[in-house]
Amino acid sequence: MPIVDLFIPCFVDQLFPQTAMNMVKVLEAVGCEVHYNANQTCCGQPAYNAGYKSESCEVATKFLDDFPAGGQNRYIVSPSASCVGMVRNAYAELFEGSADQARYHGVQRRIFEMTEFLVDVLGIKSIPGAKLPGQYTYHDSCSALRECGIKAAPRMLLDAVQGLERLEMDESETCCGFGGTFAVKFEAISVAMAEQKVENALATGARYIVSTDTSCLMHLDAYIRREKKPIQTLHVADVLASGW
Repeated sequence: MPIVDLFIPCFVDQLFPQTAMNMVKVLEAVGCEVHYNANQTCCGQPAYNAGYKSESCEVATKFLDDFPAGGQNRYIVSPSASCVGMVRNAYAELFEGSADQARYHGVQRRIFEMTEFLVDVLGIKSIPGAKLPGQYTYHDSCSALRECGIKAAPRMLLDAVQGLERLEMDESETCCGFGGTFAVKFEAISVAMAEQKVENALATGARYIVSTDTSCLMHLDAYIRREKKPIQTLHVADVLASGW
């Protein structure tokens, strides 16, 4: 039985806890033994992206402490490709040449975004009982696509959901405009990018925009709500846990 240590990012923990619970539901449904270390905090990405390298290294060191080396069949799984990308890639710079470099490589090999873990590690192609009527379009988050190489896995799982049909939008790989502090520092550009993404989604006729990252979905949902657009955002975990 695969053993999974959950990493629940700040966004999910504080704003979308049900998404975390739905990920647990999905992982247990496919036979995983799920564990959660309540002492975990942030991966350090906000500080790192803002240029505070020493501060982010302190947070990253705590992350390594919170997820000690496990056995051959033990993994770290998260509902956020953004945070997974941070740990896999940025930690290489933070821990290069340090005493913690070996510990980092151990974590790097074991951490996965939820859909890539299900498909690429466990070889799962569908979630039993998942059901959601309607049509969806998929947003490739920058972190999932460019930092983690995730594209096929979420689509495969979503396409297997009973009653759900995929309608690809134009420029699905284009940034939604969130980008963390980018949305604050360059608000007008960020909103314009969200508008373009939502308009491309609406043009498909889909009812849902689905993605691996709650940060992107939160940004798009804010624009959708403000402009009263007839479309809904959903995290892939919420879709896979629907109907059962």
